[in-house]
Amino acid sequence: MKIPTIQGIISRRVLLNYRVDPEVAAKILPSPFRPKLHRGHAIAGICLIRLEKIRPKGLPAALGISSENSAHRIAVEWESENGEHSEGVFVPRRDTNARLNALAGGRVFPGVHSLSRFEVQDDEQGISIRVSHPKECALLLEFSAEEADSLPTGSIFESFEESSQFFEGGCLGYSTRPDSCELDGLELRIDEWKASPLSIRHVRSSFYDDRSLFPEGSIAFDHALLMRNIPHEWHSLPRM
Repeated sequence: MKIPTIQGIISRRVLLNYRVDPEVAAKILPSPFRPKLHRGHAIAGICLIRLEKIRPKGLPAALGISSENSAHRIAVEWESENGEHSEGVFVPRRDTNARLNALAGGRVFPGVHSLSRFEVQDDEQGISIRVSHPKECALLLEFSAEEADSLPTGSIFESFEESSQFFEGGCLGYSTRPDSCELDGLELRIDEWKASPLSIRHVRSSFYDDRSLFPEGSIAFDHALLMRNIPHEWHSLPRM
């Protein structure tokens, strides 16, 4: 699915990161992906992102749109048909508060998006986000956090710099298409990667808390990162 280059500003991006048993993570992944490991653990998580001034490249920023979005993702690696090694993320679920994104996702641009309700608080007290089904009011995910100086004790990443480098490599994202064996792909291009640690007060996810997918003891929350005010571009990738 070829789309024009899309540009805009990442006003806020939160990466909630979990460490997962590799065998459990592998069961969720379609071919040709396998979990990208860090110290023997697969890494999964949720990217919650506020996009602003989003428009086709070349159009004035005043014509851009804004939206709140989330993507459940698993860090992966694979070899292409010519044997080239690649890494990125597999995205089993995307949510958005923008009706346009929900209507066009998987049709006009890559990635199916579910229309969901986002409740956001972002101020000097910290960041809190709750995402729920708009009609059933069923909780999809929620967290609250405040900015921090370092990663929490117990993280499998030895430093913030190590974590930042790991996630900077996850710029290629693939997701399934309804009733199809093909995967849609998007590349996020950021010229200057800037992130900081985020201290999580509490986090819940109906996906990662589902014990039919992630049995007891197979998953644990690890740490979170925060990004703000990042110019970026989205580029479509050939279907896989």
